[in-house]
Amino acid sequence: MDKVAEILAEASAEAVEPRFRALAAGEVMEKAPGEVVTVADREAEAIIARRLRGLLPVPVVGEEAVAADPALARALHDEPAAWLVDPVDGTANFVAGRPDYAVMCSLVRSGRTVASWIWQPATATAYRAELGAGSWRDGTRLTRPPAPHDAAKLRGSVKSRFLEPDRQERLRANAAAFGEVSPGRHAAGIEYPDVVEGRCDFILYWRTLPWDHAPGSLLVTEAGGVSSRLDGNPYRPEAPGGEDGLLVAADPETWELTRAVLLRD
Repeated sequence: MDKVAEILAEASAEAVEPRFRALAAGEVMEKAPGEVVTVADREAEAIIARRLRGLLPVPVVGEEAVAADPALARALHDEPAAWLVDPVDGTANFVAGRPDYAVMCSLVRSGRTVASWIWQPATATAYRAELGAGSWRDGTRLTRPPAPHDAAKLRGSVKSRFLEPDRQERLRANAAAFGEVSPGRHAAGIEYPDVVEGRCDFILYWRTLPWDHAPGSLLVTEAGGVSSRLDGNPYRPEAPGGEDGLLVAADPETWELTRAVLLRD
């Protein structure tokens, strides 16, 4: 567990942090409409992938590698084990000079996340989680504090960008019942720790790319929270393609209450 955390921090120090607010012309590219990638993403992923294979020689499913060859994501299902890497989570924030970005990694075995790591360079904060062994921040074990059992007192965010307009409107109308609803911080590696630390009570995601959600989902559930699909099935890392919603919450009661409010007619 410690060695992987070191790999993420080292890759960040070598390839990511020196370019924060210092990206040169030509170092930011558009890989899909509305989505950017930088040389920092690609260099950090190469460093992390090489060093992870030195620890455990299994396939590495990296965000940028999958962008070039989508078939690589099949390793999450076809192989007994695979590394899952997001070299710069929150790339748009990173490009804009905002500190809400992270470097993340997970280990997936038989289709289930068994370990995860999140490194937040701006604050030099390391989060990690291990299935059955808890969630940790810099060596301190984390337990999610209780959330209010009143929708009017809950704080959360609703990510509806990838929904059709009528469903977006329905969610916006229903979300008015909560105490505070924000658009979030645009980086899963910042938002999931916010849930664990009690700064946020719930998040509804729609698009659920595995490198974005595997690390934080394990962090949340090992701290006592819930990360489940809207039908109640626990989150599992899956190849990109199925945008069927993911609700993350402080505890089972908050998950049920939030789901009931957001999805009511």
